Amino acid sequence: MKEQGNSFTVTEENLGARLDQLLCKQYPEHSRSYFQYLIDENFVLLNGSFVKKQHRPQLGDEVVVTFQPKKELDLKAEAIDLSILFEDEDIIAINKPPSFVVHPAPGAYSGTFANALLYHCQKIDPDEFAPFRPGIVHRLDKDTTGVLVAAKTLRAHQNLSQQFSQRKVEKKYLALCVGSVTEGRFSAPIKRHPTKRKQMTVSEDGKEAISLFKTLAKKEDLSLVEIQLITGRTHQIRAHLKHLNCFILGDPVYGNPAINRKKGINRQLLHAQSLKITHPISEIPLELHAPIPLDMKKFIDWIQPP
Repeated sequence: MKEQGNSFTVTEENLGARLDQLLCKQYPEHSRSYFQYLIDENFVLLNGSFVKKQHRPQLGDEVVVTFQPKKELDLKAEAIDLSILFEDEDIIAINKPPSFVVHPAPGAYSGTFANALLYHCQKIDPDEFAPFRPGIVHRLDKDTTGVLVAAKTLRAHQNLSQQFSQRKVEKKYLALCVGSVTEGRFSAPIKRHPTKRKQMTVSEDGKEAISLFKTLAKKEDLSLVEIQLITGRTHQIRAHLKHLNCFILGDPVYGNPAINRKKGINRQLLHAQSLKITHPISEIPLELHAPIPLDMKKFIDWIQPP
């Protein structure tokens, strides 16, 4: 490997190795779990694109690493209250509140759902799972509320992960929007924004992303929209709605700042209302529902009086 700062080119002697193994060999002062974390969090680029840790680079591929402080990697059990919707010996489902990060990431080293899981489910062995994500099978954005499910055993984790990857899970969301959206199926590929790293954008060379939209009610400049996700790309709902010029109220990244200030909302009013899965062990169908948070409910009651 030919190294230039935090980048190197793959040579013949390294062919066949997984990306995380290759990085560990190139930078032996860091652990393999550290590099798995960097790859999972998109701090490693292969030929300018994000890939999975099990990817095996080819001859001539360029690898670029953005190193992160090691303090981010110290995952500890923390006593954090959880609003539990369902729990048994295999899985747990919670109603995620706003401002609750799912797992450690830059800017959120503690106080996450992953930290809470280690405390609440003390039988979880973090070494069995991907680093810093014990039991995590899917994510919600920091300020998105609603149903979040996690596995308590490796067997349950493998089954649930397969259900999500094979699109056997039904995910429905509610969003309060500025503007309106045409009902029906919307398919538009998504990729990371070329200059704004924390944002996603619709692009022809992105990954397939499919959303189903249904407008439930409208009043003045606001609408209540139900979304069913067919795929589960990062920021998919927010990026799709922005592309359709129908912004989620309160969204500080993809929304309309002037209207957000006028309405006094500083977090996206997006709620994961329901999740249908098959129990990973008993194989019994489960339909999980999360109550709507108060900041959303007051707008919903105004648009669609009870």
